Amino acid sequence: MSGCLSKKNISERGVNGHRPEIHHHSPPSQPLPPQPIPSPLKPAPPSTRPTKKSDPETILGKPFEDIKTHYRIGKELGRGQFGVTYHCTENSTGHTYACKSILKRKLRTKDDKEDVKREIQILQHLSGQANIVEFKGAYEDRVSVHVVMELCAGGELFDRIIAEGHYSERAAAGICRSIVNVVHICHFMGVMHRDLKPENFLLSSKDEGAMLKATDFGLSLFIEEGKVHRDMVGSSYYIAPEVLRRSYGKEIDVWSAGIILYILLNVYPHFGPETEKGIFDAILQGEIDFESQPWPTISTSAKDLVSKMLTQDPKSRISSAQVLEHPWIREGGEASDKPIDSAVLSRMKQFRTMNKLKQLALKVIAENLSEEEIKGLKAMFTNIDTDKSGTITYEELKTGLARLGSRLSEAEVEQLMEAADVDGNGTIDYIEFVTATMHQHKLERDEHLYKAFQYFDKDHSGFITRDELETAMKEYGMGDDATIREIISEVDTDNDGRINYEEFCTMMRSGMQQQGKLF
Repeated sequence: MSGCLSKKNISERGVNGHRPEIHHHSPPSQPLPPQPIPSPLKPAPPSTRPTKKSDPETILGKPFEDIKTHYRIGKELGRGQFGVTYHCTENSTGHTYACKSILKRKLRTKDDKEDVKREIQILQHLSGQANIVEFKGAYEDRVSVHVVMELCAGGELFDRIIAEGHYSERAAAGICRSIVNVVHICHFMGVMHRDLKPENFLLSSKDEGAMLKATDFGLSLFIEEGKVHRDMVGSSYYIAPEVLRRSYGKEIDVWSAGIILYILLNVYPHFGPETEKGIFDAILQGEIDFESQPWPTISTSAKDLVSKMLTQDPKSRISSAQVLEHPWIREGGEASDKPIDSAVLSRMKQFRTMNKLKQLALKVIAENLSEEEIKGLKAMFTNIDTDKSGTITYEELKTGLARLGSRLSEAEVEQLMEAADVDGNGTIDYIEFVTATMHQHKLERDEHLYKAFQYFDKDHSGFITRDELETAMKEYGMGDDATIREIISEVDTDNDGRINYEEFCTMMRSGMQQQGKLF
């Protein structure tokens, strides 16, 4: 393989060891809210060392924290331009993860630092997807930024391609579907990947049939509808022609996935030249070799899909949703009958089943999240709110979800609309959208939960009483007497007629393990 490109004409692998650096994008650089006042019934969240004036400038915008208070750092898994990825073990649970430690002294420019922040933002925004590596947390000390995420122990997809040689069409179709699922959910959730290649897909374990995981979002961006991008990014063999012409959008991800599919069927990239200039000239020329072996034996349907994914004109190129509906991808696979759903839709559906207290508490949390923490959801809201009114109507929701590949019935859209419309005025405003779609990863954070609890516990007694619950809910027109009695009965596990902080947290965190399943 030839050299790679990034903003500096170098793109390296990220997560889990295989070149753990590149231009990293990070989760919401979220200034942590002030530490909550300790409740007499609950210990204060673990303290972090306050930043001193003499400390280096923070990148994540929150106090420095020693990662070793949470994780035991183990063997090195990989090394790259900006840092090192390690095996790590969570002190409290014994669970193992990958920790990518990025040296701050190597982040020489403001753009480098912004890239790290954006990668973490995107990882956090996409967390919970079946084919995307799970984000666990981000920490910063004087020397490094540490990103903790799911450990993928099965190795690279590319290594499997080399080891296995020629995949069957059935195997290639299954892997391609997983890869295009990643593209589809990224685009649905307002993210353009920009560096899809086999090296950036790892297997979750060494087991046969292990799940494929996208692991590197270092060059990814939040999509701004209508914006034309001009910077050169990506890796030589996988770059779309419009990137070389310096005028592109999210369609480049489908091209890159098409190149990976070609390799899955052919083992070698279809561009013969070995120099970077030769590769780029071949990409711009756009002639796909379907004559050499093994292409004469490959099915017409497979070649049809490759051709449609590698269409030179991005406006004519097949979309990720259309790829997933292509007869060849569906051929012989059960996935063909499963609706294409999204984590956001799963979250909205789950929100619809929550009790009113939990819905209102999520709204309180949403109102207190920083712009950085919900940047991805803001982009999604903007893309669905086509008339830019600041609210989403039923028609906009139905049209927006259909445009992104969802196949919900009108009744299902109505149910989601009714659930997300907390104040019942017939539209979904920005905070309501965030409330119904934010990942419950936010609920692992004590400061968010404590702030929501304090919203209801007006007299700071350490309990939410029936009167306090009634007052808060009636402000939003959400609760009648029967609903309030039902909530207290459900949440008040010690049957003392009120809700303490522990009971509140149990309610808020319930159901998190089911969230995020897509298809």
